[in-house]
Amino acid sequence: MIYLDNAATTFPKPQSVVREVNAALTRYGANPGRAGHYMAMKAGKMIYNCRVKLSQLLNAGNEENVVFTLNCTHSLNIVLKGLLKPGDHVVISDLEHNSITRPLKNMERDGITFTQAAVYENDNDKTVQSFREAINGSTRLIACTHASNVWGLRLPVERLASLAHEYGVEILVDAAQSAGVLPIDFEQSGIDYLCMPGHKGLYGPTGTGVMIAKNPEKLMPIMQGGTGSSSISNEQPNFMPDKFECGTANVAGIAGLLRGVEFVSSKTPEKIFSHEMKLTKKLYNSLASNKRIRLYTQYPNEKCYAPLLSFNIADKDSETVARILNSDYGIAVRSGLHCAPSAHIKMGTQEIGAVRVSPSVFTSEYDIQRFLNAVNKIR
Repeated sequence: MIYLDNAATTFPKPQSVVREVNAALTRYGANPGRAGHYMAMKAGKMIYNCRVKLSQLLNAGNEENVVFTLNCTHSLNIVLKGLLKPGDHVVISDLEHNSITRPLKNMERDGITFTQAAVYENDNDKTVQSFREAINGSTRLIACTHASNVWGLRLPVERLASLAHEYGVEILVDAAQSAGVLPIDFEQSGIDYLCMPGHKGLYGPTGTGVMIAKNPEKLMPIMQGGTGSSSISNEQPNFMPDKFECGTANVAGIAGLLRGVEFVSSKTPEKIFSHEMKLTKKLYNSLASNKRIRLYTQYPNEKCYAPLLSFNIADKDSETVARILNSDYGIAVRSGLHCAPSAHIKMGTQEIGAVRVSPSVFTSEYDIQRFLNAVNKIR
């Protein structure tokens, strides 16, 4: 199979990830922080090492502020539900994934409101102005994606961070499509809360996520339970990372994530991004020459886009195209609404969805050419 659904989860994983998950399950898969025996201590050391590696990759500062979660959605919920109070207002973009819009919609019943700001393709000035106009006296947070999971449009998150702080507001960034692919400097960016999955651009297993907080003392935990620390107390520990990590850790998942982060660090996000953008540009140029193909964005450049591309074939809904690519040509892509209805409403594709192609560091030009050949044969 030619796998081009890496925006959903990267595949294949580096062999170092596979080996380490197996080692964790067979050699040191004990409960970290709960015992003083060898396996528990080895598991605990591995988890600490993963925090350090993530902090180094993202320049996150204190590794104790790196919190492990179930996935990016879990991370985003920790911030949204741990920070916002009745009467607060949030500004989001018109490209958001349901992992931001659904929690906020649910929180409307608690008196929390939100406003969508328009993102303007290739015009960061207008995008920033759109966010500025959406801020009001009750705004507590800007919560936005770093890059659209449907259209690849990038938001100027550093400028939005400056805008937020100008008004005494914090910013939460969903890095689901950018962590490991786009260079991120947490300390220099001005981002207050950064959330990401472990299973996409960081090449770890599914069931892993990360939340990094600049000011964790502002967040109330949304879960309480056993941490292996301060066990005599009935109160949840107030120190990091135990404040947000209760219950048994996903030792095998974090072990694989550690090797994934090391893999990305050795390749560097800059080189990974360059490789994937080269393939995305090849895709765009070829698809743009086919009169039966509808593209929704402009030619992707390095400053304003992430390396993924969505399109439709005339007279065919996106799910039909994806099914043909899978059954007739052994090619895996994503179709439908991609859990981001507002992004589709923005482009008018809410009825038909779109076919999304997303390469990884392992995707070759040969894979892309095979995909293009298959698309040209679909009638």
